[in-house]
Amino acid sequence: MAEQLFTTKQRFELSELRTVGGATIRNVAIGYETYGALNAARDNAILVAHYFSGTSHAAGRYRPEDPLPGYWDAIIGPGKAVDTNRYFVISSDTLVNLNANDPDVISTGPASRDPATGKPYGLSFPAVAIADFVRAQKALVESLGVTRLRAVMGPSMGGLQTFEWAASYPEAVERIIPAISTPHFTGWLTAWLSIWTQPIRLDPNWRGGAFYDGAPPSAGLEAAMRAMTLHALQSAWADGAGGRALAAGANSADIAALPFAIEKTLEEAVRARSPFGDANHMLYLARANQTFIPGAGAGARSVAEGVARIKAPTLLIHAPDDLVFLPEWVETTEAALRSQGVAVETAKLSGPYGHYNGVMQIAQAADRIADFLARPI
Repeated sequence: MAEQLFTTKQRFELSELRTVGGATIRNVAIGYETYGALNAARDNAILVAHYFSGTSHAAGRYRPEDPLPGYWDAIIGPGKAVDTNRYFVISSDTLVNLNANDPDVISTGPASRDPATGKPYGLSFPAVAIADFVRAQKALVESLGVTRLRAVMGPSMGGLQTFEWAASYPEAVERIIPAISTPHFTGWLTAWLSIWTQPIRLDPNWRGGAFYDGAPPSAGLEAAMRAMTLHALQSAWADGAGGRALAAGANSADIAALPFAIEKTLEEAVRARSPFGDANHMLYLARANQTFIPGAGAGARSVAEGVARIKAPTLLIHAPDDLVFLPEWVETTEAALRSQGVAVETAKLSGPYGHYNGVMQIAQAADRIADFLARPI
């Protein structure tokens, strides 16, 4: 039986963070956890960045009674692909983390109190970019005594952060493993992110983001998370979760009801998670993804300019049936990196979870990841 990995949430604070948009955020805090130990040479550190609705909890458990481990526990831990007997793994919550109400999440954002007023920021919180997530991570990593990372890796939005690291701080990254992610996306994803978040804006309790002194826009957030979840998991999962079947005892003639099994499955899955979420944080996360340009932290103004800055050997992990980051976008990124002399490898994931294969099926790429991390560069 594999050794059980346990971890604790830790807190990192910055007196201020200057964003790529020119704003200054004071008293910034992000949560993080680590697995394994930093070696004497300080050259075995790996940073793991999380996906849109994720947190720093990439592996292990906080408590023995926790029902599930971290999202990439299949590949992170003693003797696994990202071997914590060999590597020192760092994983942090992003700024504006969706799960702002989770007691195991530490993340400055719109729900935080503005030190100037003592009240929640709401929409007065500055717009932030993926590059700002990475600026906070870089400060965290350096506070732990690490100046060069053996690798940066992560799924989906975590992959965007991975590309940002490689483009803005090439001297600090030895290699990268972006999964189910690419900087070469189009208006298709921009529009989908808008669709994800529109229910929040339509909820009367949202009140233009100023809801912290009253009832939160829970219905809007739940609907937003249902759209996000279905888009990420897509058709094969939906067929396995009830397909077109009616829920037990339901009547399809009741127009006011949600009679289908898949509707009930989505509702139940999201209702268990949505109390931890913050509606404004979801809006800020969506905008950070929509505006992503790799290398923005170093002044890049276009995707092409940012990708051209990437030099690190790359293992691109993707799911061919992904409808969030489409396969042709992955191919464009692979071609762009190869054209500028980057050593690129690819690994495919299969399964019924669509985009979310990058989380649920990541063990399929375990051997490739282990080999890529161990290889001298």
